[in-house]
Amino acid sequence: MRAVLQRVARASVRAEDRVAGEIGAGAVILLGVSRTDTAETARAMAKKIANLRVFVGVSVREAIDGGASPRTPNANRSLLETGGAALVVSQFTLYGDARGGRRPSYIEAAPAELARPLYEEFVAALRGLGVTVATGVFQAHMEIELVADGPVTLHLDSDKTF
Repeated sequence: MRAVLQRVARASVRAEDRVAGEIGAGAVILLGVSRTDTAETARAMAKKIANLRVFVGVSVREAIDGGASPRTPNANRSLLETGGAALVVSQFTLYGDARGGRRPSYIEAAPAELARPLYEEFVAALRGLGVTVATGVFQAHMEIELVADGPVTLHLDSDKTF
């Protein structure tokens, strides 16, 4: 399972001419599911993301006024600790492999019938941990709007390839 997490001040996703999900402060999580992922993989990734310490305990302005560098704010809090929300959007293209030519291969991405239940398992696991979660629409064309906070962007991989 792969995820791209971006810390945001707010974000929303539109699909099928309507707002499908929106959040205030928290994280946008683009989630890709591989052919080898399991429910346990989804739960472990949710736990990892919910507990990542990438949120500041105070505002960036308060950190600077307190003597911290604006380049290294005190990012010592998790989604759980800050009460931040997550906007989770399924994105099979995270498993795109463009090393071989001009057209990416998606052979490692899970087919929809496997990916959907694992995406839903991930969302349920985040909620079960106490994170407020909004979602996109699985297999739909979506438009995501976000206001990046930091910016802070992380790539996570359950196989720890990066």
